[in-house]
This record gives sequence, C-alpha cells and structure tokens, in this order.
Amino acid sequence: MADTLAKNFTCGSPDNRIAFPGGDISTKLKLMGMEVGSFGDYFPEFIKEPFEELTYKNPLEKVYKKLFFSADGKKLLGGILVGDTSDFVRLSLMYKQKDTKPLVDPPNEILLGKRGSSGGNTVLDLPDEAQVCSCNNVSKGDICKAIKEKKLTKLGDVKKVCNVGTGCGGCIPMVKDILEAELAAAGAEVDKSLCEHFAYSRQELYQIIQVEQYATFAEVLAKHGRKQQDPRSYGCEICKPTMASIFASLQNGHILKGDRAALQDSNDRFLANLQKSGQFSVVPRVAGGEITPDKLIVLGQVAKKFDLYTKITGGQRVDLFGAQKQDLPEIWKMLVDAGFESGHAYGKALRTVKSCVGTTWCRYGQQDSVGFAIFLENRYRGIRSPHKLKGGVSGCTRECAEARSKDFGCIATDQGYNVYVGGNGGTNPRHATLLASDVPQELVVKYLDRYIMYYIMTADRLQRTSKWLDALEGGIEQLRRVVMEDSLGICTTLEKQMSYLVGTYECEWKKVIESPELMAQFAQFKNTTETQKETLMHTVRDQRMPTFVAHAKTVNTNGTGAEPSSPTSTTSLLSDLDDSEWVSFGRTELFDVNGGGAVLYGESQLAIFNIAESCNGIEKVSWYATQNMCPFDHSFVLAQGIVGDLDGRPKVACPMHKRNYDLSDGNSLNGDDLRIHTFEAKEEDGMIYVLLPPTDVVDARLATTKFLAKDDDVPVIPEVAPPVTLDW
Repeated sequence: MADTLAKNFTCGSPDNRIAFPGGDISTKLKLMGMEVGSFGDYFPEFIKEPFEELTYKNPLEKVYKKLFFSADGKKLLGGILVGDTSDFVRLSLMYKQKDTKPLVDPPNEILLGKRGSSGGNTVLDLPDEAQVCSCNNVSKGDICKAIKEKKLTKLGDVKKVCNVGTGCGGCIPMVKDILEAELAAAGAEVDKSLCEHFAYSRQELYQIIQVEQYATFAEVLAKHGRKQQDPRSYGCEICKPTMASIFASLQNGHILKGDRAALQDSNDRFLANLQKSGQFSVVPRVAGGEITPDKLIVLGQVAKKFDLYTKITGGQRVDLFGAQKQDLPEIWKMLVDAGFESGHAYGKALRTVKSCVGTTWCRYGQQDSVGFAIFLENRYRGIRSPHKLKGGVSGCTRECAEARSKDFGCIATDQGYNVYVGGNGGTNPRHATLLASDVPQELVVKYLDRYIMYYIMTADRLQRTSKWLDALEGGIEQLRRVVMEDSLGICTTLEKQMSYLVGTYECEWKKVIESPELMAQFAQFKNTTETQKETLMHTVRDQRMPTFVAHAKTVNTNGTGAEPSSPTSTTSLLSDLDDSEWVSFGRTELFDVNGGGAVLYGESQLAIFNIAESCNGIEKVSWYATQNMCPFDHSFVLAQGIVGDLDGRPKVACPMHKRNYDLSDGNSLNGDDLRIHTFEAKEEDGMIYVLLPPTDVVDARLATTKFLAKDDDVPVIPEVAPPVTLDW
C-alpha cells in the first residue's frame, strides 16, 4: 500500500499512476491460547484450478494442518495451520512464489518435513526472501550474499556489514545460525568462539570454569582468553555477560557484588528493565499469578507515589514503568516490606510459571495447577541460564495456562501431568514437545531439575530451549535418555547442582536495600546527590508516559547553540578548546573497576570509565571521560555500558542498542558517522580529574535540556478512537 501511494504521489502525471494490486491476507494469530495461521486460498470453493489437498491431524498434540496443492504438485495454493504455526513463514513464502518458483520437494515432505529430520525448522529451510531482521528489513538472502562476497567469518563482521542486530537484537541467534550454515556449506571451519576474546564456545567455557573453579572474569581472560597474546584484550559486551551468567549458574551469589557488577548486561546491571526512555520498569514476583488484595493495594500505592505507568503482563503479574534509576532502591524497599521479591524480569533467568485456577475453582480441573505452579516458580526463581526461561501449569487439557508455549510446561491428567519441554512464544513461536505422560508430581520435579541443568550446562549463548533441543543430537529421544534413563550417568550431578542453586537463593533486591554499598550504585551521579530530569512525561488514558522527539538528532560540535546536527559536520570538538582545566570528580573508589559512572558538570552529563590491566604483575588503570548521552537515540545511558575493547581499542557498548564507541577518540565502531565527545582523564592521589572547558561552553553543546522533548513534541491522542469506516 505504501509503495503504491508513494509512487502515485511522485509519478508526476495522472497517466503514470498505478493501481494497488491487492494485499497479502496471510495471517498468524494466537486465539484463546491456540496458534492459528492461514495463507492463500484455504477454502476449496475459492480455488480456481484443479487441486489436491493433504491433511495432517494429531489430536494428541492438538495439531491440524491442511495444505492445498495444484494438481501437478508444483504449486502451493494455500493452507490452514492450527496448533502449530512454526512452518508459517516457510509455507506462506512458497505460496507467494507459486507462479515464479515451482516446488522442488514433494507435497508430503512440505507438509510433514523431510524424512530423517528432527522435525524442527532450521535456517536452511528458509528461502532467501525470508525477513531475518525486521528492524532494518534485512533478508536471509542479503546476509548470505554478504557472507559469500565479502568472505565474512565472524558474527561481528556480519552485524556491521549487513546492519543486523543493531536494533532490538532479537535476530542475532538466527543471524548466527545463517553464518554457521553458510560457512559449513562452503566447507569452511565453523568458528564456535564466543567472541574475539575467547576461542571457546559457551559450553566449553562453562566446563572450564566448573573444573577450574574460577571466580573472576580476570582469571578466565588471563588463563584462557586472548589476553595471553594481547595485553590490551579486556573483554566485551558479549563475553562479560556470558561469564556473569556462568558464574551465577555455578556459584550463585549476588550479581552486583565485587567485580561482578561491571560484567552485567543492560538490565541486570541495575536489576530492572531498561526502557527506551532511559527509565526502568519494576516487576515484582507474583508466583503462579496468585496475589492477595493487600499486595495489589501496595502495588497501587507504589505506582502512585512514584508516578509509574502500570500494565498487566502476559506472565500474570504487574509491570510498573517509568522508574528513575535513583528511585529503584526506595521503590523496592516498599515492595520488599510488603512481602514482594524480585521477579527477575530483567535477567536471563526464570521469569514466571503461569497457571490456570485448576481444581481450586474450575469444574474441569484435574490437578491443583496453581499450587504446583507456585511451587515450581519458587523452586527455580533466580536461577541464571543461557536465555530466559518460562513455565506453565494447566489444570486440564483445555490448556488455559498455555503451558505448551513455554520452555517447560505441565498439563494435568487424572494420573499426574504430561510434561512438555522446548517451547517458546516470541518472534518464532514453537509448541513444546512431549517429554513424558502421566508423570507423578514428585517425578515431574526430578525431570525438570535435570532438564533445566542439562540445558544450562550444554546450551550456547542466548540459545532458547527450543533451538537447543533442535540442535541437540538425537533430539527429544536423546533428551529422554539423559533425563529419564540417566544414559550419560550425570543425573546425580545435575540434581546436586540444582539443589545447590535452590538452597542458596536470595532475593537480589532485598540484599540491595540491606547494603548501603550496593544502594550507592543506584545514584544518578557519582559526584553529587543532585538529580536531573531526563524525560518529559505526558498523560494518556490517565497514566504517565514518556514523550519522545519526533526525529532523533545527533550531537553538534559547532557550539552555536543551534539544533544539534551531525558530529562529523565540523572538526571542532570540546577537547580541542584551549581554555580547559582539570576538574575533580571525586575519589576513584566511587567508580566500579572496569566500569563507568555518570557525573554532573554544570547542566551536562558526562561519563567516566576505567579499564584495569595487569602486566608483569603490575596493575595499570586507564581512565576515560565522554559525554553520557548516546548520540544514536539521545538516551543518557553511556555510563551504564560495558567497557571492553575491539582489536585492542578501548570501547564502551551503549546499553540501549549495543552500539560501540571508541573511548580514545569518540568515533563510532559501528560503521556510521556518529561520534561522542571525549575528554582526557587521569587519577592523581586517589582522585579523578577530567580536562574540561568551562561549564558554560560544555553546556552550550551537551546540556541535558537541549536534548529533551519539548511540550510541542507531546502527541495529540484522542481519548476515544474515532470509528473507522471501511469502504470496500
């Protein structure tokens, strides 16, 4: 529609206008917990040529598929999918190409999958036209072409060349799969290295840390990383959070204590979900979705006091949006005092175990699904894993808790539970696979303990259980042998490790509000108790929401005070000015080792970073200072980023979109022309100094208020949407 409209607007003459050829009515939905999809002509009476239909029915798995083919089997004319829509993208693209690309595989293989396959879809099944990155509209073909023509062998190079994974990041696992598939097809060795700093996979590093009992990132980097070859190897935003997760999975302990804090990713760093406004969301745990009226009242009181936007989540709990970082400890003190604990919505950990009301209220219930869901959620809470984990417990076969769309799910029967594993929702939904039927509750827990720990032990970085199960040699049958028959002889070890994690659990937020040292990490600025407003809020439907500038601007360097322009439009940088002097920002211990912190200078926010390295037994600490605002989207968050290096160049990864900037010269390392202001920094007698021009000069370019939305940016949203008239 947009293409047709744009062409007609710009065609110059009415004679050159084109007609809209019609839209694609292919649809994929989830209705009442059931996945459904349709594409093409899926009613026989509408098919205008001879056809044959193939139908697959599996009442045990609640899956129904019907596909319509041309009489010669060379065209896919349409189809209906119920219960499992994992093939939707592949099938709908076959339909769209029916007149240009005849089918190669026989219809039965298109419906059921190729013989000998595990049944799971891989990137090899996707056509080149399949969209991989929806943020930047990059197809599989675009990525494959770049890999072949530019001889790309590293994920970082693919991201940079193809501009994928720089938005939401959700496509990274698929991009990685495409890279590995292309390298394997070309006969090249597939590099399983975690990143440029480690020549090991996550699974190998997990085993190394477990055997050697390492407790710090520095130890692992020095003895098993590339620091042995290059002393300027400091790590990056890939390996540091991965190590933090492995340490937590093996040793537990608070993730913000000691040097662990600087390893944490964007959300874990402040135990809250970072939002696009630079604010945070707060999600207390509501195990199994069960909550008392008194606790509901407390949630309302907290939301009112801190002016937070409230919304019910898909995991049966309440999300509070718009919290300032410096307010998080006070918010959580109110919540902890009321009996709440961390919901770990910020972590690669268990999120929720969703439940229906089961035998307590439902006349169809077979088991106490609420009670069992609460038990499972409280058992696995806080356990860090390669990716997030979600569970569900349904009290009967009607599946109101959507247990089969979870990493693990239990559906009650009159004799126990059917246990499902390896499901997920999200961008590529997949139904979980049946592990065992009619399992007693005690045995369900044993199987899940083993399954989760086996996944944690063997999965790749950011690999969901569904992808892990697809990649597992032997698939679900092998998993059954491991967790049910103990074919590898490791079940005792898996159970022991799970028992340790369960027994050493502690609420991360409770520990924070009990520790002045940990609470200090949440201050907005390291050099003052003064705070600064970073977001303009407006009211919609009686709730407060952030206001955004319609078009993002980048930092100007001309100092004119005009609207910010590209930082590369001039050569003048603040660090080039002659009237600079050294300004103190406090003692070194205020700043995390190998981390950063924000400081206030006049009305401008700056970020101060340090990188510690050890050479021949002598520790050297290098200090850097930059603006705190990321020029990509104007969020004041750079100080919260992970520091590291790219080929020996010190860098910081913005926590918002993982865009990298050189700490030495401020240049973007993402292949664009963005740039940040950098300043010389040093340590002297335990104090940190930054070489800066006067405050009025810095404020003319970097004052926070220059980049905030104005009242004119507040969108006009009608309280009641006007009725839509459809003129067919």
